[in-house]
Amino acid sequence: MSTPPVALQDAGATTGAGVLEARLTGLRREDFARDVWARAPLLTRGASDFSDLFSAAAVDELISRRGLRAPFLRVAKDGATLPESSFTSPGGVGATVADQLDDTALWRSFADGATLVLQALQRTWEPIADFSTRLGTELGHPVQANAYVTPPQNRGFDAHYDVHDVFVLQVAGAKRWTIHEPVHPDPLRDQPWTGHRAAVAEAARGPARIDTVLEPGDVLYLPRGWLHAAQAQGAVSIHLTLGIHNWTRHALAEQLAQSALALLRDDPRMRGSLPLGVDGPADELGFVRERLVAALAEADPEPLFQRTRRSQARPAPMGPLAQLAAVEGLAPDSPVRLRAALEARLDGRRLTTRVGWLDFTEPDLLSVARLLDGEVHTADSLGLELVGRLMRAGVLVPAEQ
Repeated sequence: MSTPPVALQDAGATTGAGVLEARLTGLRREDFARDVWARAPLLTRGASDFSDLFSAAAVDELISRRGLRAPFLRVAKDGATLPESSFTSPGGVGATVADQLDDTALWRSFADGATLVLQALQRTWEPIADFSTRLGTELGHPVQANAYVTPPQNRGFDAHYDVHDVFVLQVAGAKRWTIHEPVHPDPLRDQPWTGHRAAVAEAARGPARIDTVLEPGDVLYLPRGWLHAAQAQGAVSIHLTLGIHNWTRHALAEQLAQSALALLRDDPRMRGSLPLGVDGPADELGFVRERLVAALAEADPEPLFQRTRRSQARPAPMGPLAQLAAVEGLAPDSPVRLRAALEARLDGRRLTTRVGWLDFTEPDLLSVARLLDGEVHTADSLGLELVGRLMRAGVLVPAEQ
């Protein structure tokens, strides 16, 4: 980790660029991939105005009016997470849930210095959902969005590292960030900072690699493993954290091994029992290793990889009533398009998506391939019967949706 952090000044939006360049870094995707991705922190001053994505009003609405439940919010103070029972209550008459957010309790905690963490905003706040989908598509890695709302002069968490890369977007107020180099570079999902607690604490006492205050519009990128802590300054601080849940070579190796083991299930010799009196694995290990190596050479992890990839996120929202009206009113000139964020792939005669799979006859394949371009098509240009089938499956939606 010897690469120095990159600092860009006054990074303005670029017409026609993706969100990575236009709103987060000022760098083209290929430049970011070559010089920054998974290598070093990147600080971008004045990257964008994020008021279209999130705001103080959005915080208040989500907490007080949306009926969110505990999994969508955490509360932290002085490095500790508060129990959910301290900020939730029953939903009232007609609601059978007991863990909806209690805005009065949350107000008291916030006034007492606690940080409010709104989690999984890619599921609850439409502007962030759209932004996260676009960024995830651009990066090829799943994206989760959290908001951290911290009272003046307070901090939510002690120095720690994340097991995913993050983009920190300062929305309102100011926050001081201290960044230290990793004590465990490139941690996997099951290697959290708590497993290196002593090393993290010791490293955090040393000189910081970055010590800076983020102002509204600033963006900080941190690869997984980099230690960080943050403290609000003279006003309430709101920042968004976009967590990039990295695919790793280790994850691909796991999928390759699973695919190989699936092949070995069809080998009668591998399903056979070990002989009586075997005193350990050594007597059989040579044969098993030989068969496993052969299966690894033959295994194709692509199907498992694609299934896992599709499961990491959800497709774009689709209103059931609007979809029903569109199906019932389907006409030859009805404009339709592929539902966004479906991760649709056509393999032979099978279309696989995040909402399931469909098989097609040879005459329909050309139309199915055409709709994968994501452009708007009329129903008659694809085939009225085919379009109806795909709309009922939740694959096609009206062009205006």
